[in-house]
Amino acid sequence: MSLPPLADLLATARVVALPMHTRFRGVDTREALLFEGPEGWAEFSPFVEYADAEAATWLAAAIDFAWNPQPAALRDRVPVNATVPAVDASRVPEVLARFAGCRTAKVKVAEPGQTLSDDVARVRAVRETMGPEGRIRVDANGLWNVDEAEHAVHALAAFDLEYVEQPCASVDELSDLRRRVKYMGIPIAADESVRKSSDPLAVARAKAADLLVVKAQPLGGVTHALQIVTAAGLPVVVSSALDTAIGLSQGAALAAALPALDYDCGLGTASLFLDDVAELRPVDGAITVGRVTPDAAALDRLAAPAERRDWWLDRLSRCHEVLGRGADAA
Repeated sequence: MSLPPLADLLATARVVALPMHTRFRGVDTREALLFEGPEGWAEFSPFVEYADAEAATWLAAAIDFAWNPQPAALRDRVPVNATVPAVDASRVPEVLARFAGCRTAKVKVAEPGQTLSDDVARVRAVRETMGPEGRIRVDANGLWNVDEAEHAVHALAAFDLEYVEQPCASVDELSDLRRRVKYMGIPIAADESVRKSSDPLAVARAKAADLLVVKAQPLGGVTHALQIVTAAGLPVVVSSALDTAIGLSQGAALAAALPALDYDCGLGTASLFLDDVAELRPVDGAITVGRVTPDAAALDRLAAPAERRDWWLDRLSRCHEVLGRGADAA
């Protein structure tokens, strides 16, 4: 990838802060840096705790999306799932109502400070709200150990799970759990073991998961993510990293380019926001594929405070330097 000068990124850079309906992944407001290149707008939004070396991969993805044509789309709409944060069970109908027409729900479990009983109540409420035809997947973000995960899978199996996402943190733990629960017929999906690993194919080689969750930003862009999917040889779910509509459009480009799309994608997360830079919430259970341009008024309305803008611009500069050192070494 040819690295554009930092000045070209800074020329159009806008930092936004999107308020959320419900606290999710430890945040009430999602910050992102957006910029425009020759091909359109892109998003740079690694989570704030990520170090520069990891965040630089997200910048490479954004530059690729803004500066280069993307792989050909094989579909113009992508079916998506609803996302249910670790809310009280009584709030589940309210959350699901924001995801128009979605037939699948991903439910967050293993929230620090909560119990398995809270998870069971939440998943039960999702099943009751969606009915027997709804599809339910749960995501533990690697927060269970193997014994806890096995116990939780047994407790949640009555709700007819589509799969369990990243129940444990390590590839070895996933492999052990998959062996233990294989007789139950509930697939294991890997997310962090792919996107946060120095070797995203390790989980596939170890046969530690039945499917992979892939995200365009942390995997370095659409083309690189497609290469990982091809090499892994497993079914995949394309998901977001709590992106703005701009980042979601990049995820949609990845989903649209896949030869097969066996699962609803985790790209409906715009419905978790109170406001966004453009409109890309689910309609009839799907989002459209195509470039998205932020609304000028929304960029102004959602502009981050000056100190946060400066923090992101400094981060952009540091990560650009990391990519530059890599290009020089190559």
